[in-house]
Amino acid sequence: MKLWQKDFSISKEIEKFTIGKDRELDLLLAKHDVTGTLAHIKMLQSIDLLTEDELKILTKELRLIYQEILKGKFEIEEGIEDVHSQVELMLTRRLGDVGKKIHSGRSRNDQVLVDLKLFTREEIRGVVELIHPLFKQLITLSEQYKDVLIPGYTHYQVAMPSSFGLWFGAYAESLVDDLQILLAAYKITNKNPLGSAAGYGSSFPLNRRMTTDLLGFDDLNYNVVYAQMGRGKTERIVAEALASVAATLSKLSQDICLYISQNFNFIKFPDHLTTGSSIMPHKKNPDVFELIRAKSNKIMALPTEIALITTNLASGYHRDLQMIKESFLPVFEDIKSCLFISKYMLENIIINDSAIQEDKYKYIFSVDVVNQYVMEGMSFRDAYKKVGLEIENGIFEPIMKNKHTHEGSIGNLCNDKIEQMMDEVHSSFSFQKIDTALNALLGQ
Repeated sequence: MKLWQKDFSISKEIEKFTIGKDRELDLLLAKHDVTGTLAHIKMLQSIDLLTEDELKILTKELRLIYQEILKGKFEIEEGIEDVHSQVELMLTRRLGDVGKKIHSGRSRNDQVLVDLKLFTREEIRGVVELIHPLFKQLITLSEQYKDVLIPGYTHYQVAMPSSFGLWFGAYAESLVDDLQILLAAYKITNKNPLGSAAGYGSSFPLNRRMTTDLLGFDDLNYNVVYAQMGRGKTERIVAEALASVAATLSKLSQDICLYISQNFNFIKFPDHLTTGSSIMPHKKNPDVFELIRAKSNKIMALPTEIALITTNLASGYHRDLQMIKESFLPVFEDIKSCLFISKYMLENIIINDSAIQEDKYKYIFSVDVVNQYVMEGMSFRDAYKKVGLEIENGIFEPIMKNKHTHEGSIGNLCNDKIEQMMDEVHSSFSFQKIDTALNALLGQ
């Protein structure tokens, strides 16, 4: 069954090629298709395209289908093109001709648009709800180990004193910026395209503000042509936000892969969280973080993939957009699994609190000694030369006491300020408004 089918059959070869993976991927959109339809039919009744009785029986049946989806009892049957066709077919089988009325004032174009928007904002919420506890874990570790020094590096060379507190806190603050970018993507996502139909509106007097409120959107995509142009663009923007999160996880994973090696020996994990070698009995490999690094790097490629699919498309719908779903819909599970396992691993991290005592790290304190001479009245250039000669002649003595006090330094992490920034961004997501709207629509 195809919503567009008339009195002829399409070639099986063409059908197979054009449908692609739509039927499998549409299962991820199924509950959102029902939700969008519930809002649409309520609006149709308000403009007299459905009677109150028709609305009542359609609403009841759609809510039953929604529950079937949640219980895993929903499937797109063989020969049915997509989730939209399956839902309409089920309603028609169960209710008769009234089931055929749900498509008035809609096109599959705006129907899939609203499905994708509802899916994406829910998945963004899932990502946010995993970023926040990972952030809290990083802040906890930063405070717990704020006095444990480690060397900092530039050019992969031992450079200046750092600390575990500074290191963990850096990734916590990075997540704040990532969440800010995700908030921007969420705001773009949380606009209603329903009513744009095939991209040029409808001759029906649709009430688009009504469906916007019913679905808990913040606002509309007003211009119907732009609503259609938003497909692909929205996914790219969201992918860019996810790529920012992934970049943080990738860099953290790279650090951990270095720090866990015998050459650094800054950290380790319990044996049951590492893997071994088939021939080298001494090996404990950081496979989890290597996979996080690889998965994150793959996620960072997604915005480019979407851009390349959409970059030379004219306005209006094109079938090219179907291809985006194959990479975009599954990406959320990848980023969520990386966030979850990162927190789990960090809950079990073991810190080497004496790593800085190794003699090879004593020169990281050379700048502090230079600064001490400057504080005593020497010019910086003369102090620099003096310490350089001391190092060259093997008589340098480090000052290992932490004297860094400015904001954001070893001795003044400002974690309270970073937490405040996170709280402000986190509270800007309008999840409660959505819950209220959808619960009312679903009769919950």
